[in-house]
Amino acid sequence: MLSRYRLRTALAQAAMGLVVFVPLLPGQWLNHPTPGIPRAADGKPNLTAPAPRTSDRKPDLTGLWNGFNGVADLKLDEAQPWARALIQQRADNFGKDDPRYRCLPEGPTAVSGADAMRRILQTPAMIAILYDDLAYRQIFMDGRALETDPSPSWMGYSVGRWDGDMLVVNSVGFNDRTWLARGYPHTEALRMTERYRRIDFGHLEIEASLQDPAAYSRPWTYRATAQLAADTEMIDERCDPADSRREHWTGTVSEAQRSGVKVSPEILAKYVGVYKGVWARKPRVVEVTLSGDALFVSVAGGEPQRLAPQSETNFSGTGLGYNFIRDDHGIATDVIEIHVSGDYKLKRQK
Repeated sequence: MLSRYRLRTALAQAAMGLVVFVPLLPGQWLNHPTPGIPRAADGKPNLTAPAPRTSDRKPDLTGLWNGFNGVADLKLDEAQPWARALIQQRADNFGKDDPRYRCLPEGPTAVSGADAMRRILQTPAMIAILYDDLAYRQIFMDGRALETDPSPSWMGYSVGRWDGDMLVVNSVGFNDRTWLARGYPHTEALRMTERYRRIDFGHLEIEASLQDPAAYSRPWTYRATAQLAADTEMIDERCDPADSRREHWTGTVSEAQRSGVKVSPEILAKYVGVYKGVWARKPRVVEVTLSGDALFVSVAGGEPQRLAPQSETNFSGTGLGYNFIRDDHGIATDVIEIHVSGDYKLKRQK
């Protein structure tokens, strides 16, 4: 399959796409109105209404949430030498060994994309978080202490308590097989403290403080704001190991850059913009920016990644291919985003 894309896009030394997830059939519940939520006069969910509370007057975090793509204040030079080398290796090979692409749990520390969903179920004794990859997490609220000698696991061990209207969660006992943001590794010494606050009906603030002295020189913080996913449902997105197609994921960023060609900033400037379309039955937003003499692409509000031009219109270097379609004036009207699973056309927004 990969050779087909090499012939068509001339991205011979770049990886062509991401993992292929199990195809999804249309679901009648995807547009089912969420019962019991406040609505405006036009019937749309009122996400700025007051946050709900439980019978014991605690904030109720129950709901389906998306948008967990936040910001971590951790820098590469704060990693221990072994961790820094591993981060750079993962960045160069497009992160192809990411647990998610190997159909393994991402772990609770994963910074998911803006379209990732998680369902929170709250009871007085336990809070459960369900992930769309079929993983789950338990936060015990019954007053028990953290495990002092835990057997490392994918999701760790978590206990929670209320501090006013804020849920505080302490977690330990992670195995070292999950990744942090941007391919950063961690060890079994990782400890995490999270704070959740539902600021209104439709928005959930999350702040996570993490420390792992075996991997990093200081503790760091991750912040995100999730939004209630109203009038829809969560879809199973667990991938199939038998059909992950990781064997087609070849090349590195450095190889793509070495094989690249020079394209003038004047031409590149005509590709700058926001492109929208659909991928995996979900809205896809790609922003293309220009910095100096290089194009950068940001997917769903994620961190910008540099593109390596293979011709005036074909680019690689992120694990995906990008082929810009131009009008008679050389201005891009669309971009074809090339995955192993196929080509996806995204239209430039005016």
